[in-house]
Amino acid sequence: MNDKTKKMPLYFFGHGSPMNAIEDNHFTQSLTRMGKNMEVPKGILMISAHWQSRGTWVTGMQKPKTIHDFYGFPKALFDVQYPASGEPEMAKRIISQIENEKVKLDDQEWGLDHGTWAILKHIFPKANIPVVQLSLDINKSLREHFEFAKELKFLREQGVIIMGSGNIVHNLKEMNRKMMIKPHDWAIEFDEWTKRMLIDGNYGALVDNPLESKAGKLSIPTLEHFIPLLYVLGAADQSDQLSFDFEEIHNASLSMRCFHLSRF
Repeated sequence: MNDKTKKMPLYFFGHGSPMNAIEDNHFTQSLTRMGKNMEVPKGILMISAHWQSRGTWVTGMQKPKTIHDFYGFPKALFDVQYPASGEPEMAKRIISQIENEKVKLDDQEWGLDHGTWAILKHIFPKANIPVVQLSLDINKSLREHFEFAKELKFLREQGVIIMGSGNIVHNLKEMNRKMMIKPHDWAIEFDEWTKRMLIDGNYGALVDNPLESKAGKLSIPTLEHFIPLLYVLGAADQSDQLSFDFEEIHNASLSMRCFHLSRF
């Protein structure tokens, strides 16, 4: 492939509360706008914070179920279905082309968790784009996730958009029930530090140093919501241009920052 080969963009979404799936607010309105401007892909590979596993898995069923992986929310949220099809052939291509690791096929157990459908419901409300999810191997280091993501780049040349759904800042113990309350100082600090590293293209700092500061430790008390960011960065090229799509911190401790990387 030459440098001018068309490549699909990469997206990272802060996903926040599951209630965003059924609410009309600044965040969900931004997702709707993004969907109207987004190039329609042949498929989506989603890396969600909410599928952790031993080993790496991809969904391979033709009709993935809508997973309501939360509790204590209104019935209206549990009633939501996102009937996107799967893409077994994409899953098989991932398994066959990854050389450095055995990726396993899940054609029965998982489906689309709320880290996936609560976002896609606003971007592609017709659920007419096939979706495959990739799990997060809990045994991998941040560096190993980032390096593994480089092996997924080939999908961008096959009409597939790679998406990560998590949060740069995600501390549920320090969150406030009021969405637009003033964020914690440490949340602002770490979100802004991450923004600077993204602008500078200093992905190495985001891979190797996110927990060095007190703000980083408070922002990432557990790794699963941060790791999807590394998949988006790992699948990027130096020629990709960065654009921020949404920049807010909700509930004092949830960064809803969204951005995309694209060549054209």
